[in-house]
Amino acid sequence: MSTGTTAVWGRVEQQDFRSRVRGALLGGAIGDALGAGVDGLTLEEIREAHGADAVTDLVPAYGGRGTVTAVTQLTLFTVDGLIRAQVRRDTGAWHPPTDVHRAHLRWAATQHDWGPDERREDNGWLARQEWLYARRGPTRECLTGLGDTIMGTLDQPKNPQARDSAALTRSVPFGLLVGWEPQLVLQLAVECAAQTHGHPDALLSAGALAVMVHGLARGETLDGSVQHALALLAERPGHEPVTEALKQALGTVRQGIPGPALIESLGATDAAEEVLAVAVYCALVGEDIRHGLRLAVNHGGPSRATGALCGALLGALHGETALPPAWLAELEGRPTVLELADDFAMEMTQGPALHSPSAAAPGWLARYPRA
Repeated sequence: MSTGTTAVWGRVEQQDFRSRVRGALLGGAIGDALGAGVDGLTLEEIREAHGADAVTDLVPAYGGRGTVTAVTQLTLFTVDGLIRAQVRRDTGAWHPPTDVHRAHLRWAATQHDWGPDERREDNGWLARQEWLYARRGPTRECLTGLGDTIMGTLDQPKNPQARDSAALTRSVPFGLLVGWEPQLVLQLAVECAAQTHGHPDALLSAGALAVMVHGLARGETLDGSVQHALALLAERPGHEPVTEALKQALGTVRQGIPGPALIESLGATDAAEEVLAVAVYCALVGEDIRHGLRLAVNHGGPSRATGALCGALLGALHGETALPPAWLAELEGRPTVLELADDFAMEMTQGPALHSPSAAAPGWLARYPRA
């Protein structure tokens, strides 16, 4: 798999890219945490629990405030897999879907092990973070898809009827591969989604999201990134449901003051294309990240998924300094997310200084083993 063009990184470009990577990963985690406590509730139930304005601040979930779910866990392991793919490239073994799959299998271990298994030499740094060993609402599709070591492929996907948003929400990191051509980013996201979700709507929603994040990480507008995704989707068989959902999101922007009724008109189920449409709509109409995220979680749909995607899109668009500081301050696992974001940015911009076919920084290979 060729990555297409390679960016030339000056200092300003590196700093901008790192800010967008941090923004995407931290923003997604904040949106996940904001929606976690009201996920699956109707708007009436949310208002009953939190007042007429519904959720305006972090609310308790899984025993604490600012707690993230399996949505964020899987996203972090996706990043880990992409860093490993780059590190392994020196060995001539270049197949990113395999590296992402191995990373997701490391996530699967966190769902049934008490803590890191020190005997596993391939764990690397992320799988040794003890706070990640917690069950936070993983979907059955992810648990069964990653329940054995067989990798789902486009020819033989796992769970061929699965069309929920769980493969979509972990696909943000593919868009951060800014040195890749957008159609390759889309293809990688689709191939990795097939490891747990085989339905075309789930696959193409994941691909469309990756292309949007890719545009934002390269400095495009959100509207421009959506248009770019629509253009690439049009070349794919079976794209119509995802294309239609995104076009409906764009059309809804002009239909009046944003609120739960308009959001639910885009869909209130966990179907991947509906979740994507709601997240895109909320990101487009939000006055700032806080407003966009409040819109994204206060409706009868799957709040953690729509919140996580909206936060990732706005974080990639504006960079991490635009994120609400009070929410960041309470975010579970923030040091891990930040460190992983910076490692990813460093690998993508300065990889040759960390490893090459002839030499490697031992500390880096301890964090991201080639095994």
